[in-house]
Amino acid sequence: MTEQKIDFEVSMKKLEEIVTKLEKGDTPLEKSMQLFEEGIKLAKQLSERLEANKKKIEKLTKIAPGQIETEDINE
Repeated sequence: MTEQKIDFEVSMKKLEEIVTKLEKGDTPLEKSMQLFEEGIKLAKQLSERLEANKKKIEKLTKIAPGQIETEDINE
């Protein structure tokens, strides 16, 4: 899997597919390890994206109504 930015929902769906395959228990060990590794990477990326969005929301909700915020919220 490349390090390109993938839509959150697409990444989540891919992670769900990996979990489903691993839960079936009929995948060979080597393939299971590859899927597990890919799943861990996806979970980490998704977690980081959620955390970044959480920080953006926290900044946005701290702005007083009618106040213009000049700080970059994409830190």
